[in-house]
Amino acid sequence: MPTPFPLPADYNPATHMLVHTVETGSYHESRKAARFASQLVANGAAEDIALAEKVLNAVLACQEIDPTDPHFGNFYWMAEDSHVEDLNAVEFCLEYLIPMMLRHGDRLPEPLQQRVMAAIRLGLDEIRRLDVLVAYSNITALDVLNTCLGGELLGDPAIAIRGYTKLRVWIGFTCRSGHPMEYNSPTYTAVTLHALGRLVENVQHPDTRIWARAFATRLAVSAALHIHPGTGRWAAPHSRAYHPSVVGATPPEMERVQGWLADGTIPGWIAEVLEQRPARYTISETAERSRGIGFTTHITPAWALGVASTTTNAQSDICMLHYTRPGMQKPGVLYTRYVFNDKWFGDFYHATDRSQQRNLLDEGAFYGVMEGNRAIGVYAPQSFAQGTSAKATFIWTGCGDQPEEVWIDGQQVTTLPADVPPGATVVVGSGDVYTAIRPLTRTPMGKQMPARLVAREGDLVLELYNYQGPDKRFWEQRWPGAFFQGVPICAYYLEVADRSDYTNGVEMAQALASGEFSENLEAPYTFPAEGERRYSASYNRDGQSLGIEIDLMGWRLLKRWDSRGEVGWPMLEAREEFNAETPRRKGAESSAVFAQQSNEGRVEAAGAIAECAAAGLWLWGSAQAGRWVAGHFGEEAATLKLTTPEGSVTVSQMGAGLLVWKDGKVTVEATGQPEVMMG
Repeated sequence: MPTPFPLPADYNPATHMLVHTVETGSYHESRKAARFASQLVANGAAEDIALAEKVLNAVLACQEIDPTDPHFGNFYWMAEDSHVEDLNAVEFCLEYLIPMMLRHGDRLPEPLQQRVMAAIRLGLDEIRRLDVLVAYSNITALDVLNTCLGGELLGDPAIAIRGYTKLRVWIGFTCRSGHPMEYNSPTYTAVTLHALGRLVENVQHPDTRIWARAFATRLAVSAALHIHPGTGRWAAPHSRAYHPSVVGATPPEMERVQGWLADGTIPGWIAEVLEQRPARYTISETAERSRGIGFTTHITPAWALGVASTTTNAQSDICMLHYTRPGMQKPGVLYTRYVFNDKWFGDFYHATDRSQQRNLLDEGAFYGVMEGNRAIGVYAPQSFAQGTSAKATFIWTGCGDQPEEVWIDGQQVTTLPADVPPGATVVVGSGDVYTAIRPLTRTPMGKQMPARLVAREGDLVLELYNYQGPDKRFWEQRWPGAFFQGVPICAYYLEVADRSDYTNGVEMAQALASGEFSENLEAPYTFPAEGERRYSASYNRDGQSLGIEIDLMGWRLLKRWDSRGEVGWPMLEAREEFNAETPRRKGAESSAVFAQQSNEGRVEAAGAIAECAAAGLWLWGSAQAGRWVAGHFGEEAATLKLTTPEGSVTVSQMGAGLLVWKDGKVTVEATGQPEVMMG
């Protein structure tokens, strides 16, 4: 007989739910109770089943059962709620209730089984009515999981087919660009991979299992390539992230990936993606080309810099640096936020749900470009119509109390606050890196617009104000409006270097000064609902150029360029970078690219080429590991040819799925009726 499941420390015997207490009160989340119930039933001791009945009664009491309610069948996020507000609650409850009933439902008393099954059907009806947009990736993943498994549990083909179909629609939508819209998120990519893993483990429909495994594998490659080996953190940019993960207060995400490898959520060979990576590389992906959402990350042993093309969410990390700090408890983080009215972390919750973590939200609009260790960013207080301040902030975590090395041009900073004169460069030495920031154009929105370094609750913060002063309304910022002449901006140039590259911060500032900054802002005019007002910024040094151009009237990204030319929208491209310390490795002579995705029928990686006239063709490879993995997400069966330095293989009649080459041996898991021909 199993021993009883250990009661969590936050279990409340008065409510039979898990409790979370903050200064505004105590709260009981329905999804946490659903998970707890599923754990009790899975453990299966007699005491567990008796307690699970009480917990499930508490969960079902959170379901909206009034048929006149527009969200009939959904769940209150918390037992304290009087109505359905967070529409995702039904997904997060059913993701535990449905697998629980599939695996161990017969352990419950028959009357309770019937009640839970009825609640699941009501919830699935609500999910169908909501029909979440496939751009909302993590909730789409839960929709697919719940609908596929729920339909099979209930023996209702119509429900299950809706789930099978939505998975393919979601993948098709994603393959227009390359990566899901909720891109590279430590929180939400994890939700998506977890949902796909549970779907693979439990779904009865064979083709759906193959689609889900293939899609999870593609996302796992991206996730692994974004884990910084030096810090173990999930390198930015992030479409969405909660503050504990932003500042490194959570365990390193490397541990999460290792957990996925251990439990089979992702294929075992993903370990080779982690282990066989070059020392220095850049990975670029596109999340939604029609909206100009792309993201780039540069990885080195000591640091990882990530910049997004634009912001997508107030929880986004659109410009962020992770770096090693030997001897310190946590690695270093530099992240940016545009902030109204001098907010700070802890002032506000991220949502009306007071039981959740607090965040420091990014209230600005943003466009950015990066190449290697250099980036240009442009913030805009686009929605700032009234308030007391508007500023861009650059936050070095844990550096405010005793900053290691801070320079403003040639002057070392020993006390804070410190003013930053116009045209000056700020250099911060922390851990194994130097970070240099050169403020560029800032649109004045009042008489005071200071630039200064300050210490805030242990962090070092560079504040670049567009406005500081009395609470006022900004008539000229309203559009439609009679005075609008374009959005104000706060632009900057950022560069990162290994600490060993320079003797001190003065040398790094001098290196920046040896390059050429160029900015152009067209003359203002009152917007008549047509025309443009262009702003451009660029930087050139050592034969490398980086630049961006934006229309301030429509707030549109017009152009980005780097030393390779105009920056496009790669679906996936991971490219090794070479320097004096990391010369070309054996097997890398033919191509520096080691992962690529395209809809053009041909991709290359690590000296191999994959060819297939199907959507979402992708390839990752490692010559050292003797492994190449190719896949596609075409709806129709096609012929995929893989040519590696070790030989070639052609697979005909291959539907969506994966081809794995390992030391000359080939395995294929795909829909259709694939036929393998070597050579």
